[in-house]
Amino acid sequence: ADFNYGADEYDAEGNEEPKALPEGSETMPYIDESPTMSPQLSARGQESGDGVSPTPTDGLGTGGERDAGKGLEMRKLVLSGFLASEEIYINQLEALLLPMKPLKATATTSQPVLTLQQIETIFYKIQDIYEIHKEFYDSLCPKVQQWDSNITMGHLFQKLASQLGVYKAFVDNYKIALETAEKCSQSNYQFQKISEELKVKGPKDSKESHTSVTMEALLYKPIDRVTRSTLVLHDLLKHTPSDHPDYPLLQDALRISQNFLSSINEDIDPRRTAVTTPKGETRQLVKDGFLVELSEGSRKLRHVFLFTDVLLCAKLKKTAVGKHQQYDCKWYVPLADLVFPSPEESEHCPQVHVIPDHELEDMKMKISAIKSEVQKEKANKGQSRAIERLKKKMFENEFWLLLNSPAIPFRIHNRNGKSYLFLLSSDYERSEWREAIQKLQKKDLQAFVLSSVELQVLTGSCFKLRTVHNIPVTSNKDDDESPGLYGFLHVIVHSAKGFKQSANLYCTLEVDSFGYFVSKAKTRVFRDTTEPQWNEEFEIELEGSQSLRILCYEKCYDKTKLNKDNNEIVDKIMGKGQIQLDPQAVQTKNWHMDVIEMNGIKVEFSMKFTSRDMSLKRTPSKKQTGVFGVKISVVTKRERSKVPYIVRQCIEEVEKRGIEEVGIYRISGVATDIQALKAVFDANNKDILVMLSDMDINAIAGTLKLYFRELPEPLLTDRLYPAFMEGIALSDPAAKENCMMHLLRSLPDPNLITFLFLLEHLKRVAEKEPINKMSLHNLATVFGPTLLRPSEGESKGHLTLASDIWSHDVMAQVQVLLYYLQHPPISFTELKRNTLYFSTDV
Repeated sequence: ADFNYGADEYDAEGNEEPKALPEGSETMPYIDESPTMSPQLSARGQESGDGVSPTPTDGLGTGGERDAGKGLEMRKLVLSGFLASEEIYINQLEALLLPMKPLKATATTSQPVLTLQQIETIFYKIQDIYEIHKEFYDSLCPKVQQWDSNITMGHLFQKLASQLGVYKAFVDNYKIALETAEKCSQSNYQFQKISEELKVKGPKDSKESHTSVTMEALLYKPIDRVTRSTLVLHDLLKHTPSDHPDYPLLQDALRISQNFLSSINEDIDPRRTAVTTPKGETRQLVKDGFLVELSEGSRKLRHVFLFTDVLLCAKLKKTAVGKHQQYDCKWYVPLADLVFPSPEESEHCPQVHVIPDHELEDMKMKISAIKSEVQKEKANKGQSRAIERLKKKMFENEFWLLLNSPAIPFRIHNRNGKSYLFLLSSDYERSEWREAIQKLQKKDLQAFVLSSVELQVLTGSCFKLRTVHNIPVTSNKDDDESPGLYGFLHVIVHSAKGFKQSANLYCTLEVDSFGYFVSKAKTRVFRDTTEPQWNEEFEIELEGSQSLRILCYEKCYDKTKLNKDNNEIVDKIMGKGQIQLDPQAVQTKNWHMDVIEMNGIKVEFSMKFTSRDMSLKRTPSKKQTGVFGVKISVVTKRERSKVPYIVRQCIEEVEKRGIEEVGIYRISGVATDIQALKAVFDANNKDILVMLSDMDINAIAGTLKLYFRELPEPLLTDRLYPAFMEGIALSDPAAKENCMMHLLRSLPDPNLITFLFLLEHLKRVAEKEPINKMSLHNLATVFGPTLLRPSEGESKGHLTLASDIWSHDVMAQVQVLLYYLQHPPISFTELKRNTLYFSTDV
């Protein structure tokens, strides 16, 4: 069980030109004490509060905890996850202490690396913290390993909390420790070498024996740890029955921890966020982060800083190795002069050039392929140089994706003339920026102009004050960070309550994928209600995802506000919230119900997760009735048809009224509608046609995809799969044509006729690409794996890493279908006529 309390975001920096830069920052970290947070429900450092869902203690199940047994089981999961991260933390502290002894030994010689005073400053209190945690770990470990429901361990947490004074001393010294270490690195090459590569032992059951981490990153770990321990106490209390002997002890430990956090936050906060203007006024940093700006027609990655009275847009300067990094100010707008243009006003702004979906999908495939190469190299104990080269390539590709995928415009206008345009991939993020700015604008703000000296001081402070250190790409993650979830998340959005007045309401779901958030699903609009009941199910593909966000909107039907710009979202956000996707809680076969609270609104939803290797499996059907999961030859013989009735009917309906639907086949239909259609086709119900004509077109498209996905073997057969993979890899066009046509001839007639029927339909859909935005490539991406992915028996042989098969095989499956889609029309009779000239062996 890994609850990932040990994972942290402290790694490489990157700037506009895709190049990973060395770490380094003198920031005074802000410690998050948020009392209502639990790790799976929190987003660190959110001030607005509406992004955090308080621990749901009521409204679910019968009686506080649905059943005490389940609560105690969760307790064990929380503890074992925490124990695993505690082991990582102890290993990190050990790595930090390792050079201390030899450094002390040389300090008294004629050639000291550091003086005793410097050693004392840099390693201040580390030994004490190590001993406290080692004792705690050694006492807790046997209790978790020999688990039973009566075990008590509250006293261990109480003792740990009572020793937090050591952390206070560490925090007070933290800034000086960092500065001393940095100065010593600059003046002493030997110490620089030591502090750049400290070896941290991997966990006992990990394949990796050691990882290299910088001293600066390790010195940050204790500060991060206090917050993590507090979050664990929240979770433990949540799953400990109130009559359990541990309950009062855990409550006490939590109270001590929270008081401690607020006291040190008061100390840290002014130092962390304030910069003094030349006139002696204090200016606080409120929020910062990376955004893509559309500047002179091209996309640039900027680091944007929101201070109490000004928004500053900067880029990181290129600096020589070893030189202090600095920001270069591109522009700033005093908040007193900043306005958000309405969609009508923004018509004169530059239009957003949107990168075609298939280019983004191609890049994701490339990144996944490189990721699996890195994994293979690591597994085979490959050369670190080869791994570094792959990582560099991955960073460049992820950087391109980060730069080119955002398409939601976020416009900023300066009353004195100039407008600026950012592009975001998440409306959640856009509303966070807008709300943070509007909150500050409620204060009495004065317009001003910064002198060049003032601007220099302000830009100079950005490096020290920033809270976001890394470009949000997965290659910037620490090795001990969670890789996120790969597979499919099924979410049912049930209902919402808490609206003050009736409105037309809908929800959207966002998940982080490849390091940044994107919108993945949208419920229908529930009209004129204060208590919408959507009860819609969605299947969302996860690509390294760690969080799910839900946004609740009021639909805008006012034609004057609807902008010509496709990507402008004019609907009003009523509330938004996010939860962590905790692998432990989500990865069960059962639905897991939850509530997100936002601005007084409660949204109820359920979710369950299917890992990618599970979703790759085809499960052969035991039944011979119905059509789903039954061999295509059996169905066509029974129906006395050449193409199964379900395929003909779904295609006919899509061509009748769905061929111009934006994202047809890509946007998932409501799962409950798809299941209803499946049942009707299986029962061969006489009301099929009536039901089809009333049903949402995305559900019909989803039913067709589900039919092909549930075939006991793929439409293009298991037997021919290896040959298709080899054929598509041929580089000589004539040989490829020969092979690919011959493979079609080798298919059983029902499979071949159905495939050709589907092929012509998909070509007709792609002809409408200007309207439906579905190119041949998009359709191949959707249908390729569905038509080719081998059944379980076949794929078992090469099932290594889920993401591994995914990237490599899926790319090839997409290419096979794309080949046939781009091919001139293929006729069944022509194909069969040519059979005579070829051997029938594949």
